[in-house]
Amino acid sequence: MRYTILTLFPRLIEPWLSESLLKKALERGLISVEVVNLRAFGLGRHRVVDDTPYGGGAGMVIRPDVAVAALESVLPADEIILLSPAGRPFTQEVAEELAQKRHLVLLSGRYEGFDARVEAFATRVLSIGDYVLMGGEVAALAVLEATARLLPGVIGDPESHRQDSFVRGLLDYPHYTRPPEFRGLKVPEVLLSGHHQAVARWRRREALRRTLLLRPELLAKARLGPEEVASLAELDREE
Repeated sequence: MRYTILTLFPRLIEPWLSESLLKKALERGLISVEVVNLRAFGLGRHRVVDDTPYGGGAGMVIRPDVAVAALESVLPADEIILLSPAGRPFTQEVAEELAQKRHLVLLSGRYEGFDARVEAFATRVLSIGDYVLMGGEVAALAVLEATARLLPGVIGDPESHRQDSFVRGLLDYPHYTRPPEFRGLKVPEVLLSGHHQAVARWRRREALRRTLLLRPELLAKARLGPEEVASLAELDREE
């Protein structure tokens, strides 16, 4: 998978690529990441990239000629993704779809964002949440991490991401490790039992319980089997 990130602040991106699983994926050639400085396409001696908004108002807007010149320098691409709080939600389902592509371009804005005409050159406008960041770099990195970890070989155990939150529409079950008791808080007995079927049942039930308590709206679209439907009905009665 090839990623290209367009940003005014490349040095915000680069340290993220020098640690952990992304670093290993880059070293092994499983992904490639090119970080392109939008200012290289700025206008004039001072490399101007932004201007005041038409109609007045606070802040500066990134010029469309600058953004599109940078974008066209890295084409072709399978997807051109503009990161914006006005975009559609970036979900696990979208991450799985994007992970099937070969080249993603991520447009990361600053200030008041890109001139609205830049959206005409994007294949998607995505948001990572209903809040406003100082810039799109964190959002671009979220898309990078969420998609890269789905690629073969990037994480050690492929079963790991198949059990992730949201994969089946549910939150993940709670995880525990040593010690078996910490400050009066004990690991559930079933996890110490060695009974694999009982552990699997407990995990399915706890995933349902967590989702019901924390994100009940997810249950409307969750892919549940008959046993899970019955467990959910029991949990609902307990509440």
